Amino acid sequence: MNRTSIKLDEPLILVGCGNMGYALLRGWIDTSTVDPAAVHVVEPVRVLRERAVALGVNTHETCETLPAKAGIIVFALKPQALQNELPPYQRFSDGTVFVSIAAGVPAGKLKLLLESPRIVRAMPNTPTAIGKGSTIIFTDSAVEDGELENVLSLFKAGGAVHQVTREDLIDAATAISGSGPAYIFYLIECLGDAARELGLPAEVASKLAKETVHGAAALAFASNDHPAELRRQVTSPNGTTAAAMSVLATESALSALILRTTKAAFQRSLELGGAEELGLTSSGQGTK
Repeated sequence: MNRTSIKLDEPLILVGCGNMGYALLRGWIDTSTVDPAAVHVVEPVRVLRERAVALGVNTHETCETLPAKAGIIVFALKPQALQNELPPYQRFSDGTVFVSIAAGVPAGKLKLLLESPRIVRAMPNTPTAIGKGSTIIFTDSAVEDGELENVLSLFKAGGAVHQVTREDLIDAATAISGSGPAYIFYLIECLGDAARELGLPAEVASKLAKETVHGAAALAFASNDHPAELRRQVTSPNGTTAAAMSVLATESALSALILRTTKAAFQRSLELGGAEELGLTSSGQGTK
């Protein structure tokens, strides 16, 4: 993984230090991508602020005590919070690059809320906290190349980064990589439950489930074979895996379920970006 330490001429501000915000912050600090002294975190919840303090960064309960200027501001907020939380940051619009990781909220709405064209949308996932994340990036043309490189470096601290040239692909990626860890965690949970049902001790069952998923993913990365071929290599004719797959692949039940699952996530991403959800009309005026 190509990670680059970046020197910031002006502070880096992280707004929101919940699960995803903290995952990003940990990635930046653990990989020495940025100097902790250059990072300012805005988080109203005390316990969440305290874990940011433990990483050596500056913390603020509100944006009122922030420095006068900022190079990059990353909003790690839920879509429903943007209507109220973003306008106070309009004072930074001159020269600041704004990055949002909110699912579904398009760049056009972010521009209205921040009164700035310098917008980057990103969709990371929680494995970012340990350097194993995946992030999809879409950037507005108003963001200069050097500024974009700094933004990319921030997300590379947490793993792989992929740029897309169409904004709608961010919503598609949200359904795969953004929500995807939850699907895999559920698979691990189900495998562990099945192992216990078959009589394995709880601790062994849990470890086997995690190790199997981890090992299979590592093999898929290491191999040039298609996942379908790797699956066939495990499946001996009339063997135990063949018996299992005859159930799992019945009438493509699993593939159909995964497709419905990802489509539901994709649709919800679009809904979260709707004007009604944000209290905006097409002109940017409040509807409530």
